[in-house]
Formats: sequence, C-alpha cells, structure tokens
Amino acid sequence: MNRYIAQGTAVPADLIGPLRDSSQYRDDGAELGQRMADDGYVFLREVVDREAVLEARREVFERLAEVGEIEEPAVDGIATGVSQRRELDRDLGAFWQSVCQGPALRHVSHGPQLIAVLSTILDEPARPHDYMFLRPGVVGRSTHLHYDLPFFARGSNRIHTAWLALGDIPADEGPLMVLENSHRFDDLLDAIRDVDYDSSDTPKIQVLENTVEFARQRQARLLTADFQAGDVVVFGMLSMHGTLDNHSSAGRVRLSVDVRYQPEADPFDPRYMGESPPGTTGAGYGELNGAKPLTEAWHTR
Repeated sequence: MNRYIAQGTAVPADLIGPLRDSSQYRDDGAELGQRMADDGYVFLREVVDREAVLEARREVFERLAEVGEIEEPAVDGIATGVSQRRELDRDLGAFWQSVCQGPALRHVSHGPQLIAVLSTILDEPARPHDYMFLRPGVVGRSTHLHYDLPFFARGSNRIHTAWLALGDIPADEGPLMVLENSHRFDDLLDAIRDVDYDSSDTPKIQVLENTVEFARQRQARLLTADFQAGDVVVFGMLSMHGTLDNHSSAGRVRLSVDVRYQPEADPFDPRYMGESPPGTTGAGYGELNGAKPLTEAWHTR
C-alpha cells in the first residue's frame, strides 16, 4: 500500500520528496537563514529532548484517556473510537485550554531548546505566542494545504511556525508536508496579501479540494519525512503546508503541535498572548479542532 495518501488519494512517487535536513547547521544562523530563504522552511532532527517530548505526549494522551478517547497505555496514542468528553466536560474550550497548558507540553513547546533554534534562525531573540495549536489526528484525518498568511498577519510580519513532532510520526500516520517552492507562488501570494485581515472570510486558495492534482498543476512535490519525537520543521507564513492522511493500521493518533514564534522586539498580536488568549475568532481554545472530541469531524484547516 502507498504510504503517502493525501485527501484519500495515493500520491504518485514523482510528487513526493524529502524535506532537506539542516540538522548539521543547527548553530549556524547564516546557513539556516539562507536555507529558509531558499526552501521556505528549515527541517531539524532531534531539536527537543526525546524523553521530554514523550512525557508531553503521555500528559496529553492521559487527559484524552480520562474522557474515554485513548486506550491505555495512553502514551501509545491508540484511539478507542468513542468519547465521553461532552458528557464529562461541558466547556470544551476550557478543557482543551487546560490540556494545551499542561506543564510537560509547555516545557517542550515553549522551552529553551525551541527558543534557541528560533532565535538562531531569526538572528535575534525569539519569543513564542502563548496560544498554540495542539493537533491530535485520528485515522482518516488530514489538514489541507494552506498558507498561514493572512491568519497570523497582525503584529509582526516575521512570524514563523515551529511544527514539533510529539512522538514518532511515519508517513502513514499523517505527518507534516510542505509544498515545494510554494513560497515563490507569487500569483497566489499576491492574492492573499490583498485579503482584509479583519475579515472572517477565508481566501479561496486556502481550501484545496485535491492536493495531488494541485501539486501536479504546480509541478511541485509534497515534501515530508518519517519524523521522530523531537524533530522540528520551521517555516514562515508564505510556505504552503498541510498533512498527509493518517492511515495507521494500528489506529494510532498522530500528535503534533504548532507554535508561532517571532522576534521578541516586534509587536505582538493580542489575540495570541496572555493567560487566556482569545484566538483568531475570539472563542479562545474552543475554536480549535482539538477542542472537539476525537470522534467528531474537523474543519478542513
């Protein structure tokens, strides 16, 4: 069976490629900056201590086991196919916020190892947004290709996303993918730059119904990897990204987290800062896919 599936379609071999590994240049800010400019992303292995990441994974999945969604041992991340989340926690946003603010998770998502890497890439002190996107993806799910612009366009224009693998994520379990050279698709980027940042409308380019066909039209490969716990991909707002489909034969839930980082000296968007940040729509953590029980459908993004 093809390990690479996108929105239910097997990805042909000519449309799949490897993310360029920059691990050997982890402390070389000039080289990482050049690779960010050339590729639109930087891929680094073993940035965050593996044991710390697995502890964060255990913490998250134990919370989901408490509401009946994950089998024991929770760290394995096997979905039960049922949920008691709505019955046990009426305020789904508050529940998900408490999961996202777990100390073990915050230690890896907002800790010194990631901060050091982002500061090296930005060539100045970096600070993470308080609000983050924790993503548990069950079998059959994926995140469609999209740009982060204009969703995070207020405040700094130098925001970068750090995508952290919270466990080993092979290609068949729905890891991150980056569309090759998508940071150079000026026709798409110009249209997105014209979007009213205060509007709730989603640009049409942000909802792609056929990833494989789109990649073929653009003559661009979907770049991905077999990720290990603690691996990180950093990309800017102008790189199109999403995930492959999770088709784990074991029923394993893919777990990753997106954290936005920016120069500490730049203005911060108040939507994503503070103890209880309002988020993009003002609904706080309740607006996120993760706030829904694992048995319920996601938004496409």
